[in-house]
Amino acid sequence: MKTDDYKEYISAETMMGPNSVRILEELFHKYPLQLHPDDVVLDLGCGTGLTSLIIAKETGARVFADDLWVSAEENGTRFAEWGVGEQITPVCEDANDLHFEKKQFRALISIDSYHYFAGSKGFFREKLLPFLKENGVVLIGIPGLKDEYTGRAEELLVNWLGDESYMFKSPKQWKELIGRSDRIESVKTWEMDCFHQAWDDWLAADNKFALGDRQHFETIIKPYTCFVGIYIGLKKAKRACCYWRGEKQCAISGCSEA
Repeated sequence: MKTDDYKEYISAETMMGPNSVRILEELFHKYPLQLHPDDVVLDLGCGTGLTSLIIAKETGARVFADDLWVSAEENGTRFAEWGVGEQITPVCEDANDLHFEKKQFRALISIDSYHYFAGSKGFFREKLLPFLKENGVVLIGIPGLKDEYTGRAEELLVNWLGDESYMFKSPKQWKELIGRSDRIESVKTWEMDCFHQAWDDWLAADNKFALGDRQHFETIIKPYTCFVGIYIGLKKAKRACCYWRGEKQCAISGCSEA
């Protein structure tokens, strides 16, 4: 995907911070999703639904667009106007109390929102992992601290973020917070390359929150923060096997192994 292909949808009204489309573009280029029309994706913390629109168009999959701050009715109206109302289902639920079916989603994507609700150890394993299918993929892009400033968020960011500075963590810290599970194949975190472009788009917007961020960009945001990319790959389903007469027979595929 290319951010420029979606210029008509990117505005001061649809952006809620640094350009989420830039962040999504980097994630899709680094870890392309191979999805089918019957796959289902959860866009968690979708804001005004800008990322949900692009996920739907780029993958062809069905999308559940969940945000706690923007109502399902508001996003539903926007999706209908954008021509993707039948492909995207708007939801308004707290990430700590989701009501989806177990193993419903082939992929989970969260742009510029995961840090608000997932900063405790065990959150991913307990609150989100049950809703993901085997061989599922998670892509997350969020603001955070550069690795060299690990553990100094409140000291460095308080003048900008106040009481919310604790939410900013380094790539290494986020990898630790994701934790381990017998269902997780790999977890990768990194400082994303799209930092300046995404911030430039936001700071140029005619938005009162962007105006506030402009005052802190050169002194706090630029020297100490980054965007943290997170990739989580889940393991494939294990074959159910039984043993008979000294042979291991796969109950799923019908094959057998001596």
